Amino acid sequence: MIPSIHKQGSSTLGLLHYLYGRGTHEEHVDPHLVASFDHMAPDPGRDPSATKKDLQQLLDQPLHLLDVDQRPEKHVWHCSVRAAPDDPILTDEQWADISRRIVAATGIDPGDGAGCRWAAIRHADDHIHIIATLIREDGRRPDHHRSGKRAQAEARLIEADYGLHRVTPGDGTAAKRTTSAERHKAERQGRGRAAREELRETVRRAVAGAASTDEFLDRLRDAGLLVRTKVLPSGDVKGYKVALPNDRNKDKEPIYYAGSTLAPDLSLPRIQERFATGSTPPETARSERPERPTAPSAPAAARRTAAHAAWAALLVLDHSGDDGAAAAQIAATCEILDALARTAALHTRSELHQAAREFERASRSHTRAEFRHAQDLRRAARDLVYSGPALGRGEDGAGTAMVLDILVFFAIAAAHWHAQRQHAQQAEAASRAAAHLRAAYQQAAAEPLAALRERGRRIAPSLRRHHASTLRAALPELADSVLAEPGWDALAATLADTERAGHSPRALLAEAAARRELDTAESISDILVWRLRRTANLPAYALAPETTWVHRPNDQLTVAHQLPTLSTPHAPRR
Repeated sequence: MIPSIHKQGSSTLGLLHYLYGRGTHEEHVDPHLVASFDHMAPDPGRDPSATKKDLQQLLDQPLHLLDVDQRPEKHVWHCSVRAAPDDPILTDEQWADISRRIVAATGIDPGDGAGCRWAAIRHADDHIHIIATLIREDGRRPDHHRSGKRAQAEARLIEADYGLHRVTPGDGTAAKRTTSAERHKAERQGRGRAAREELRETVRRAVAGAASTDEFLDRLRDAGLLVRTKVLPSGDVKGYKVALPNDRNKDKEPIYYAGSTLAPDLSLPRIQERFATGSTPPETARSERPERPTAPSAPAAARRTAAHAAWAALLVLDHSGDDGAAAAQIAATCEILDALARTAALHTRSELHQAAREFERASRSHTRAEFRHAQDLRRAARDLVYSGPALGRGEDGAGTAMVLDILVFFAIAAAHWHAQRQHAQQAEAASRAAAHLRAAYQQAAAEPLAALRERGRRIAPSLRRHHASTLRAALPELADSVLAEPGWDALAATLADTERAGHSPRALLAEAAARRELDTAESISDILVWRLRRTANLPAYALAPETTWVHRPNDQLTVAHQLPTLSTPHAPRR
């Protein structure tokens, strides 16, 4: 159940006309009164002799206790209370009880016999509107300070008492909700989303990996947004506003939104915090770094760099006691997701968009992110943006699967990190993002893993036994489970590639398992494939090499041609 406190108004009658009207899309059905301050208020919805003017005069009567110059201009209090989509349809009596509890909790009518006059009106199955006049019967103002938080707290109790869907309590860091007027406008204009939502996502993508204020603003303009900036006398940019070219008011003027109104972390000062590294001032850092990479990475190389950065960030999240550093890893990983969604192949694009939108909520909390700890992730996001669109096959597709494999674990770890700190909404958002990332991973990994499995099935039985023995020696407790998985064939091919490249498969297996637990994974073999290929710097997508293998009686392998490894910057062994 979600109560929403709307802006205070100056016209009781005007709001009543809306509540008892048909609605902007004729969505209001059977508007009627369900409760009021005295249980006797006239109901213009079902009583033919009652009028909206009658109800307005009754509600506004306490205003006359004050001199005209003492009456508040904004005297109309308005709260809507909406049930969750999966809640049962409540009766009028139940909504009446809920409305009384809300006005008591918010201080509108605390039950002292002299509260404000109010009425609760229902014009749909799933919600009510409460209207009140902000003058008590004794002529004093009500104590409705922080009424939104008080209404939310009472809603949690109502959910428990009525067995309704339990809404996760917020902490004030969520982005501003899209209003019904904004949604209806988008529908009229044939847009899939409201302007606020579209702008928020476009701005967030422009932030991903940006190294300076100028680059960020250029990206906004390149994305087709109208941009206004506020410049100080020194020439420094203080703030910005953005608008969609086709989103205009009644005077045909663009409707601009300040970054801070899109989301708390999209104000310019908060964005500029991401540019600073260590003690280097943002402007100095900008002058030392090119605005565009001189030689953009290929999509596959950019994804491998992102995989290394994401793995390092995961270890920080798991083991660091520095909350500011951990929060920075989470926020910068959101940039990675935005960049991946922007450059994704068609078959993974939808799930990645959804993952980025969900994880956006997980990237903000009251823990301040110290971005100097997350510059590797931000550089990786930058590489992804400038590497261009990825193909859905070959090394591009396999590289996407490799980084998504890590990001699934990262989202799960982020959910756990937030839950430990009672960040309930962020924990839920990270869990939802993990589900979308897992779906995107399955789409991306299907083709490269199928190719590896086919290679693994072609390995000679004696070599398969050799690799199985290596697995048992390195991971004795997990070996039987891995050998029974369909993915064992792909892991056998990867172990062969690892050995061919001059590494010790046993050592790398032990290292891969020691870095992070594996026994809760859906497919241990698949995870080991990607960890080994990343750690050994092997191609993510491995076609059958033109290599002759000779198996000696003493189990030593002779290689005729060695599989090449990749040379990738920022790719330390982890």
